Order: sequence, then C-alpha cells, then structure tokens
Amino acid sequence: MLEPNGPLPPEIYWRRRVLAIGVLVVALALVIWLVVMFARGGDAPGSTKAAASSSSVTKAAEGSSAKPSTSAESSAPKPSGTAAATPSSNPVAQGQCPDQSLAVRVTVEQPTYKTGETPVFGIVITNISTAPCSRDVGSGLQQVSVLTLDGQRRLWSSTDCYPDGQPDVRTLNRGEQAAFTVTWSGSTSQPNCAGDRVPVPAGAYAVVAQLGSVRSSVEPFNIA
Repeated sequence: MLEPNGPLPPEIYWRRRVLAIGVLVVALALVIWLVVMFARGGDAPGSTKAAASSSSVTKAAEGSSAKPSTSAESSAPKPSGTAAATPSSNPVAQGQCPDQSLAVRVTVEQPTYKTGETPVFGIVITNISTAPCSRDVGSGLQQVSVLTLDGQRRLWSSTDCYPDGQPDVRTLNRGEQAAFTVTWSGSTSQPNCAGDRVPVPAGAYAVVAQLGSVRSSVEPFNIA
C-alpha cells in the first residue's frame, strides 16, 4: 500500500490493519444480533422474565381470593378466665349500635355503706359515635359486678341469679345517655346462682359495669 508521499512506516501500517479488522468484527456482531432479534420477534431483553413474573403474581392473587382467610377467627380475643374480665356472651343484634359506638360508666350512690345496707350502683350508657343508633340495653344484657379491690376475685354479678330481662331498645342520638340503677343485696353470688349466698364482710371493694364487650372503669367503695 502506497501513500502519496511514499510507503507508510511498518508500525502505522499494522495499526491500521488491526483497526480495520476490529471494525469488521463489530459490524459482523451487529448483523448477527439483528438477525437473532428479528428471529425472536423483536422483544427487548428481559421482557420474557418480566412476563413470567407478572404471571406468578396473578396466580398468587387468584389463590388468595379463592380461599377466605381464617386469621380473624384464630386471632380473636378469648376470655381470660378471670372474674374481673368476663365478656358478655350476648351478640349484638344486626343493625344495632356496635360496641365501639358506646361508652359505659358506673357510679356508686355513696362512697361508704354500713354492713347490712344495700349499695346502689348507677350505669350510664353513652352514644359516643357521630350518628344516632339503637341498642337493646335491657337488664339481662347489662352486667354489674362487685370485685375485691385488687380486681382478682368477683364476689357478685347482677346476671348470676337474674340472667334474663325484658328487652329495652333505646335510640340514642350523638352524645345521648341512657341511665339505670342496680341495687345489690350485699351478698356473694356465683354463675347460675349456684352455691350459698353469704354477706360480704366490711372492707374496700370495687364495682364495674359492662354491656357487650364495653366495660367501664372500676369504681371503689367501702362497706364499714
């Protein structure tokens, strides 16, 4: 190969030969890549993997919707077995105020009673939701319990010997209250009115009220 000004030096000549061979190799590789892409239908690299991933997600979604989860049943709170936290077994009637719409408060008519007197407790049920709703608040659904002051033992409950009561459906507006009173004989009781009923001795006690799963705060009182 001759240049206008004479033959090239050997090193420049071989450098150009190597460069020309490199260009041919790149061009050949590009042609092969184009042929392969056309043969595969022109999909971009990685699209097959993406399609497989979306297919597995669809199957997972179908499987989870075909069989309803039972986790809500397995995680539902269970009765603790202590007298101080006995939940009501009466379900809320359909269409009535749910428990979360209500608040329950218990009061004691006087802080101290003499032995032999009958303490009087008050129950106040308040609609704390933003809309009116109705709820059966009959005496058979209310539960007033007297506990030891530390809350470890239940001494009496209003539903032990009188579990039944007439329905009393009240429609409560937002913030409206329904108030009731319960008189205690001062004697112990057990579920189904089993065993002997004996007067409790003088001492400090506590009372709590409950409707459904809604429980009031504990209110202390004394018998002297």
